[in-house]
Amino acid sequence: MALWAGWTGLFGLTIPLLWLSGSPPNAIRRFSRVWARGVLALLAIVVGLRFVVRGQPPSAPALVVANHQSTWETVAALVLFPDVAIVTKRELLRIPVMSWYLRRSPMIVIDRDDRRAVREMLVQSRAALKTGRSVLIFPEGTRAPPGAGVRFKRGVEWLYRGLDVEVTPVAYDTGRFWPPGGGPTRAGVITVSLLPAIPPGLPPAEFIRRAEQAIEAALTATPERLT
Repeated sequence: MALWAGWTGLFGLTIPLLWLSGSPPNAIRRFSRVWARGVLALLAIVVGLRFVVRGQPPSAPALVVANHQSTWETVAALVLFPDVAIVTKRELLRIPVMSWYLRRSPMIVIDRDDRRAVREMLVQSRAALKTGRSVLIFPEGTRAPPGAGVRFKRGVEWLYRGLDVEVTPVAYDTGRFWPPGGGPTRAGVITVSLLPAIPPGLPPAEFIRRAEQAIEAALTATPERLT
């Protein structure tokens, strides 16, 4: 964690340069990806925590829905889905250094206590898609331990219906190595399962059923079944 903090601190040194350059979003996203790759490399070297990706990322801007078990998947998303716009809670803007990058990438920041949050999330997601960026959301709303089941909050229904794009479900089994609310506890190989796309235009309840079942099936599958 000390190395992680030191690595993050280095990116604070680039903020004045990016600010003087007009805070260009593409450059900020490139720096964010370098930061994320560095964090993943530190986890691999120091902790022995690596990952393998099964499946293919979306070939066009899409809505990506994923389960959420730890901090790892938030960091890894910047590498797995280049130029992704992540729906994130406003509390993350309190994180030193990276909050500056999150604001200007830009990510889709919502205030969960605001009644207008869902509408604002839809507006920002449409804007991201128009610029060729996929939108990623963790529809469970919070981190859940392994075996807790996958249950989406209702806000993702509005995104599915309003964006009218393919959906890529993603399953992360990070909780086996990194429990919710803590840091990495043991070495191992995280499996990231990029699952078959769900088409637009389905009834929202059917979309949610398919996505939840696909993610749960991937989380309980053996590595051999995923290949």
